[in-house]
Amino acid sequence: MDMHTVVVGTSGTTAEDVVAVARHGARVELSSAAVDALAASRLIVDALAAKPEPVYGVSTGFGALASRHISTELRGRLQRNIVRSHAAGMGPRVEREVVRALMFLRLKTVASGHTGVRPEVAQTMADVLNAGITPVVHEYGSLGCSGDLAPLSHCALTLMGEGDAEGPDGTVRPAGELLAAHGITPVELREKEGLALLNGTDGMLGMLVMALADLRNLYTSADITAALSLEALLGTDKVLAPELHAIRPHPGQGVSADNMLRVLAGSGLTGHHQDDAPRVQDAYSVRCAPQVNGAGRDTLDYAAVVAGRELASSVDNPVVLPDGRVESNGNFHGAPVAYVLDFLAIVAADLGSICERRTDRLLDKNRSHGLPPFLADDAGVDSGLMIAQYTQAALVSEMKRLAVPASADSIPSSAMQEDHVSMGWSAARKLRTGVDNLARIVAVELYAATRAVEIRAAEGLVPAPASQAAVAALRAAGAEGPGPDRFLAPDLAAADTFVREGRLVAAVEPVTGPLA
Repeated sequence: MDMHTVVVGTSGTTAEDVVAVARHGARVELSSAAVDALAASRLIVDALAAKPEPVYGVSTGFGALASRHISTELRGRLQRNIVRSHAAGMGPRVEREVVRALMFLRLKTVASGHTGVRPEVAQTMADVLNAGITPVVHEYGSLGCSGDLAPLSHCALTLMGEGDAEGPDGTVRPAGELLAAHGITPVELREKEGLALLNGTDGMLGMLVMALADLRNLYTSADITAALSLEALLGTDKVLAPELHAIRPHPGQGVSADNMLRVLAGSGLTGHHQDDAPRVQDAYSVRCAPQVNGAGRDTLDYAAVVAGRELASSVDNPVVLPDGRVESNGNFHGAPVAYVLDFLAIVAADLGSICERRTDRLLDKNRSHGLPPFLADDAGVDSGLMIAQYTQAALVSEMKRLAVPASADSIPSSAMQEDHVSMGWSAARKLRTGVDNLARIVAVELYAATRAVEIRAAEGLVPAPASQAAVAALRAAGAEGPGPDRFLAPDLAAADTFVREGRLVAAVEPVTGPLA
C-alpha cells in the first residue's frame, strides 16, 4: 500500500486517516472486505424492497412522512428528491478540509456494510475524493440530529452530478461538469441510498478530529509560553516539582508541569533574581499553569475517547444487521459528539484566558518585577506591546462567548418527529473559530514573553537553553525582537503562523527532548 493511500475497511477508521484525507489529500481505496460487505447488505435491501410490507427508508417516506408506502416506480425519485430537498444549506461556504472529512467519514460508514448502499455508490464517493472535487457545503443547515443532513445532502448532490462543487484548481463549477472532466459517472440512486448518504454525524465528527489535532499542538505550545512567561517574570520553578504533582495525580497536570520544567532547565532567571520585595508565591496565572493546562489536556483525552468510539461506529437509520434485519434506531443523534465539542470550547477559552493574564502581567510595570512598561523601548515615546494585549483580550472575550454550549439548545423540527436535536454541527463550527483564536492568543503571549526574556538577557541574566532556541526560531520566522515601535501586525502574524504550524514545539524539542 502506498503511504499516501488510506484503505477503508468495514471496521471504521482512525483520526490519523481522517486528517490525512481531509488536510493532506491522501487517496482513498475500498478494501475487498468492504466491497463484499456492501454487496451482501445490498442483497438484503433488494430482498426487502421486493416485499409488499413497508420498510422505513426502503419503501416509505422519511421523517414525519414515514407513514406513506412508496410504490416501486417512485422509489428512485424518492431517493433523488430527499437529496435535492435536504440540500438546503445557506450562508458562507464551509472549508475544504471540513467537506473532505465529511465525505470520507460518510464513506467510512457506508463501507461498514450496515447501510445497504451498493458498492458502485461507495466507489463513486472514493473517486470524487481522489479527484479533488469538493462539494459546495454551506455554514447553516444542520441541527446535528438525523446527523448533519443538509451538509451531507450537498455532498450527495455532487455524486448525482447536480449542484456546485469546487475542482482541484479551486474553481467552482457545476458538479456534472467536474464529474465528466474526471471520467466519473453520476450515480443513479436506488432504494435507501439517498437516505444512507445523509444520515450521519460525519461533519461534527470530522471537525472534532481536526480540532483535537490542532489543540494537541496548542496545549504543548502553551506549556512552552507559560514557561517563558514564568522565566521572564523571575518566577520560581519549584512549583513544577514532580513530587508536588504526584500528590494530585491528574495525568495532564503532571505532563504540563514536566513540559514546563524541561523548557526551564538551566535557566539563570527562575527564582534567583527577586526584586526588593521577594515573592513568597507567584500569581495564579504563573503558579497554576500546569493545573489549568493539565485539566485541558485531560479533557482532550476524554474527547479523543468519544471521537474514537464514533470513528468505529456505523451511523445510519435504518441499519442493516448481520442477521438480515433492517432496523430503525437513534444512533444518528449527535449528543455524544456535541457534548465534547462544547467541552473543548470551554477549556480552550480558559487556556486563552490564562495566557492573556500572563501577557498582561509582563506588560504592567507594577507587576512585572523590573521589566519596562509594555516592554517598550522608550516608554511614553513608544507604546510597546500595549495594543497587542488589547487584540489578545478581544480574542479572549470572543472565546468566552464561544464557550456557551450549543448542545444545551434544541429546536424541534420535522413536524415534531425530530423533537430533540443535538446542535452538534453548531458546536463544531464555533469550536473551529475558538481553536483559530486560541492560536493567535498563544502567539501573542509567545511574542511578549520572548521580548521580555531578551530584555532580561540584555541585563546579563541567562535564559534557559530551550528559551534561547525558541527566541532564535521565532526571530528567524520574521517576528522581530525588542526595539522602537514598528508596524506590529506582521510580527504578530508571523508569531501566529509559527505557533499554529507547530514550529514552536519543533524549535525547543532538540533541547528538551520530545514534549507531550
